This record gives sequence, structure tokens and C-alpha cells, in this order.
Amino acid sequence: MNLRTDLIDSLRRRPHHMALERRFYVDPEIFRVEMEQLWYREWLFVGHDCELAATGSFLTVQVGDYPVVVVRDRDGGLRAFHNACRHRGSRICTSTHGHAPRLVCPYHQWTYALDGRLLAARDMGADLDKSRYGLKPVHCQSVGGYVWICLADQAPDFEPVRRHLEPYFLPHRLQDTKVAFESTIVEEANWKLVWENNRECYHCAGNHPELCRTFPEEPVITGVSGGLGNPRIAAKWARWESIGLPSQYRIAADGQYRTVRYPLIEGATCYTMDGKAAVSRPLCDTVTEADVGSLLLFHFPTTWNHIMADHATTFRVLPLTPTKTQLVTKWLVHKDAVEGVDYDLKRLTEVWLATNDEDRRVCQENQLGVNSPAYEPGPYSAVHEDGCMQFLDWYATRFRARLEALA
Repeated sequence: MNLRTDLIDSLRRRPHHMALERRFYVDPEIFRVEMEQLWYREWLFVGHDCELAATGSFLTVQVGDYPVVVVRDRDGGLRAFHNACRHRGSRICTSTHGHAPRLVCPYHQWTYALDGRLLAARDMGADLDKSRYGLKPVHCQSVGGYVWICLADQAPDFEPVRRHLEPYFLPHRLQDTKVAFESTIVEEANWKLVWENNRECYHCAGNHPELCRTFPEEPVITGVSGGLGNPRIAAKWARWESIGLPSQYRIAADGQYRTVRYPLIEGATCYTMDGKAAVSRPLCDTVTEADVGSLLLFHFPTTWNHIMADHATTFRVLPLTPTKTQLVTKWLVHKDAVEGVDYDLKRLTEVWLATNDEDRRVCQENQLGVNSPAYEPGPYSAVHEDGCMQFLDWYATRFRARLEALA
């Protein structure tokens, strides 16, 4: 039996209430196929419009084998390209963020316009057809202040994502923010273990003292039941929707993305040590209430998010190896908010910095246990871990469908 057939059979037989077999968390060949069939074919969150506010501003990201650059062109649009010179392949943009009137390869100075056209190729002769050597494009979309790319030749339709996300995110005006702080860590764990950890709070009481000051441990928050039957949540939804903030639970038909606005612990409006706002200037002047809960988004396989009245915290997941995953966290505040005046950076970031580090440790220990040949999948808690089950249902269904299509 070849690997493809074997994986299809394993994914078909996987019990809904159980974790994956060990090899799905450790095997380099399975990791390679996941990258090819999932990460190189899905829409991936890479950054924010506010990071690309000016003409010529760019950000770079490494997705598996693919270096990518996203740039603001001269018409104000966003474009993404494979970050590889068409001469001999050197990376063109080498920093994570920057600004340039044109893109110049540092190796031999081939020069590209912001729309990807080759402008100059020194000493290559007059007969070089520059039109054949523009930068190779990558699909790029923006919605609600979020920038997405897709590496596939034919990208999945982005419009369902746009229609789902826009009503929830536009009131927060994240396109008019700035990144107050950015943190990058490497978790010594498979990307699916990182996601499973995120999709439950079964572990929170024993591991996240800072977060548990404000984040409710109610299973509905991380689960997939919605929460309409919870009187407190239903009352909050009604209030928030009356002031123009879409709040009710919505999940895509295939389970890939979900939006919902949930209240924090009673009396808390923000993920801070005292539960009070971290930024005195709200994200949007039309949202004047301090308590608008936390707008939660997940979009598999690459992002989860928390957006409040005063700031947003966004998370980007990227796999590095079968047992290493990069997590980039960004704190967004109003573009005119002033550090030391409108917010204190330590107070803004301390809860999630601590929580990320605690999750890094938890996921590393999880991976070390899963590495053991003695590991066998165990059952999930139906009360606390239905979010884990839903994530793996999406993973198994999508991965299997892609593998079956290879026949």
C-alpha cells in the first residue's frame, strides 16, 4: 500500500472522538504531503493592511519552501509575489518588513516595479525580453484589515470568506490601526498539536493563571455548540447587535472558519491583569462602549484572533518542521494611539505573552509524549474538547479529499 492510499484509509477510519495516530504528528513524509495538499493550497493569513499602509511598503513570509513578499503597489492595491529573483533565484526582500520604491535583488541588482514587472537587468543585453521575467504572482486578498495569500495555481473562491468576515470585522476598523508590538516564538510541536491546544480550555485552569483572570473557562467559548442557549451570552449578543456589532456564532459549512463575539468574565472588558481596557483610545470612534466582549475568529490552518473595543490580538501559525511551529502574535491599536500616553506596552501585552509561553511549554511536553512509540490516541472530552474534534474533522475531511483527488 502506498502512502497516499494508506493515509486515505487511516483518515477514513479515524474515530471522531479520538486524537490522531502518532505518525500524523511526527512523520516527515506526512508533513511533506500536508504542506503540498493543505498549506500550499489554502488561503493563509499573513499580516494586516496597516502594515502595508504606504506605497512601496512590504512584508515577507516563509511558507514551507516558498518565500513570499506582499507589497502595496502604486495604485494602492496589494500584490503578492514569490520572493525569488527571476535571474538566479535569490530572495529579493530579506527583511520581514520594509519600504522601497521598487524591488531590487541584492545579488545582481535586477530591478522590479511594485507590480512585478522587470524594469532593469544590468548587462544582460538589449535582446533580453523583460516581459518574460517579471516576478511570479501569488494570489492575494484583503478583508477587514487582514491580508491573505494562496500559493495554489488555482485558489479556492475567497468570496465566501469575505462575505462571512466583513460584517464582524469592519466595525472595528482594523485597517486604521498600527502594530504596537509583535512577538515571534517557535513551539517545539507539530502544527496540529498547536491547534488542538488552542481549540480547548480544558487545560486553562492548570496552566494559564493570567488568562483565567478574564477568559471564561466555559466550554462553549472554545466549542462548537454556539452558546445561544446560555442566557448571559444571548443577552450580550442582543445588546451588541443592537449597536451594530454582529455577534452571534457563525461557522462555515465545511468548518474551516468561525466568528463569534463572547463576553469575558463578568466585570472584565479586556485581556489584562485587572480586566480593564489596555488602551484609552478605542479602535473605532463609533464603538463607544468599553464592553463589547471579544470577537473571536479562527480560520484553519493559519490564524486565531481576539478583537475588543480598545485593541486586537492576532495570531499566525506556520509549520516549520514536523515538530516545530512558528507562532507570530501582533497587538493592534488605533493608528493615532501613543505609547506611554494612551497605553502601556507591558500592560497591553503581558497576558498573552505569558499565555503564549505557557502554551509553548504545554505543546512541547505534548510533542515529547507523542514522540514515544508507546503513544496511542486517547479520547477527547465531550464537554471540553469538541473544538479539537471539530478541528480534526475539518483536517481529516479536507486532507482526505485532496489525497483522493490525486488519483
